[in-house]
Amino acid sequence: MYVPAFSMKQRITLMANRYELLTTNPDGTDGPLLAFAQQKRMAFREQVTFYADDTKAQAVFSFKARKRIDLGSGYDVFDANGQPIGWFKKEFGKSLLRSSWQLTCPGLESDGTERNPTIAIVRRIWEFVPFVGEIPLPFIFHFDFLDRASGEPVLSVERKISVRDRYRVTVQDSRLDFRVAAAMTVALDALQSR
Repeated sequence: MYVPAFSMKQRITLMANRYELLTTNPDGTDGPLLAFAQQKRMAFREQVTFYADDTKAQAVFSFKARKRIDLGSGYDVFDANGQPIGWFKKEFGKSLLRSSWQLTCPGLESDGTERNPTIAIVRRIWEFVPFVGEIPLPFIFHFDFLDRASGEPVLSVERKISVRDRYRVTVQDSRLDFRVAAAMTVALDALQSR
């Protein structure tokens, strides 16, 4: 399932983060709902389920950590029947200065990094300043994923300035399944600071 552009909006609740994934109309405005996701907070094993809508009556895909509380663990993306359709992983060694991720689905291997190295370093410094680092700042960060073999763009995720987290997503490579792109986008919001 290929979707060339979509947006993601976050709704914060007491016990879970909720995400709306919306199509992008030709004029750049938000279109119909593609999927609704919910991430439970304080889970021992990270798992996010995507539903057809916010009634949560029909699960359509999901992602789940391979291991419990292992920062180097990968995350598998599954279709509605529980069959694997891709995976992603944060590269912690490379992420010391600029966050880096691997993203893979059948026929495609890509690497993603933060677009702006200056913002990446400022974010890290902010987190280590006593007391100041406790004040959440909505740093604007963008990620670009490139095909490992050709170096061509695969996926771009851009965080927009807004009261709640909002992202614009462009999928440049038709081999990238929407479900895998959506899982990666939610992970960038939910898991980035870990």
